[in-house]
Amino acid sequence: MIGTLNESPLHAALKHHYARPGDRFEVPMEGFVIDLVRGQELVEVQTGSFFPLRPKLERLLDFHPMRIVHPIPAERRIVRLDAQGKVFSSRKSPLKGQFLDVFEHLVSFPTLLTHPNFKLDVLLCREEQHRGPRRPKTRHLIEIVGRLELTCASDVAALVPTANPFTTAGLANALRCTRALAQRFVYCLKALEVVQVTRKEGRTPVYALTAKERKG
Repeated sequence: MIGTLNESPLHAALKHHYARPGDRFEVPMEGFVIDLVRGQELVEVQTGSFFPLRPKLERLLDFHPMRIVHPIPAERRIVRLDAQGKVFSSRKSPLKGQFLDVFEHLVSFPTLLTHPNFKLDVLLCREEQHRGPRRPKTRHLIEIVGRLELTCASDVAALVPTANPFTTAGLANALRCTRALAQRFVYCLKALEVVQVTRKEGRTPVYALTAKERKG
């Protein structure tokens, strides 16, 4: 089938998880191939960076509702395979993803969430990562343990854990994430115009939700 030759196991599993009776797979459209078409809605599973989606979104988003599905490994087991594909070791990875990790990728074009045709499903998953000499580091879905739908700027603002003014360091502490991830999150919040700088502490900006988002 078109577009499935190099499809990863995780991508295929999520595509079939989303499928409903009557949906069509791998549909050619405007020079692209769409993972799943449900009526007028186009569903794309994106397991990595969002940047490769840019040409497809620029061509199609103004004319079709589009839903991007992005998995994040909340729990991952590393499974090592020998040359014959047999398991010879298995261990739990220390990696523990969270919904906020999507902003590592959304930072490429955060204002997509202001487009009325755009929706983003963020999935927390239990995964296995298979490593072996034949096909290293393939991701396999075990279970979906959580889902967050982002459809507008207010959905992103709702992820801010405090109504009080905050710095990126304070936000990182509240969200239990790295300072770098908190900075990417704030970059997206600024691009969506749901936070503003209220003052500075030395050279450090202090942010707060806009009046509209505080009321929301």
